[in-house]
Amino acid sequence: MAGRRARTGRGWDASPPRAGDTTPRPRRGRRAPGNETDPGAADAGWPGTGPPDEAAGAAPRDEAEVAREICLRQLSVRPRTRAELAAALARRGISEETSTEVLDRYDEVGIIDDAAFARAWVTSRHAGRGLARRALANELRQRGVDGDTASEALGELDETTEAQTAQALVRRKLRTARGEPDAVFRRLVGMLARKGYPPGVAIRAVKEALAAQSAEAAEFAEQIDADALADAEEEGLR
Repeated sequence: MAGRRARTGRGWDASPPRAGDTTPRPRRGRRAPGNETDPGAADAGWPGTGPPDEAAGAAPRDEAEVAREICLRQLSVRPRTRAELAAALARRGISEETSTEVLDRYDEVGIIDDAAFARAWVTSRHAGRGLARRALANELRQRGVDGDTASEALGELDETTEAQTAQALVRRKLRTARGEPDAVFRRLVGMLARKGYPPGVAIRAVKEALAAQSAEAAEFAEQIDADALADAEEEGLR
């Protein structure tokens, strides 16, 4: 309309293309060509298209270098076993040959040490979570520690220390326990069982703690045949 000002443009698409001009005009707020919906755009010279190394003109990285970086990132979070690192490398597509080469070297220089890992794991998890040898053995097995290495580490946790830890756990739980003595007894024995304590250790620890709690609890504890109950529990676990 005569005398009416033309609308000012907003970006590259402010005005319609001139006649004969078929060049596509990217719009503000939209992705530039080169995404997954436009497979031909990678050859059009748009920045940021294609793999990072190719876009930057860099040579492909050495697989061993990538494997070492993956291992170091894993180890920066917490100590790892050789099996855990091997699994992490496999998930990232590192070949078995390269994985073995890198992990063998880490073994040689002491960066990974399954025996040291197992000893530290047993000490930390027993002190922090009160876990017994049975539960600790299962955790070490899940992390790829072989049986001999695990047994050696678990041997440092003797029966006396394990029993004392069970008693301390029961005394702490008993402070807030509510209910009849028989119900409290079952709950506390179950708690120790979940932490890997053998039935005999668990039953005796709870019986002793109840006997020292109150007259009612002591009367209930006197009726508990710890040896018979422990044998029955062990039979049920087989």
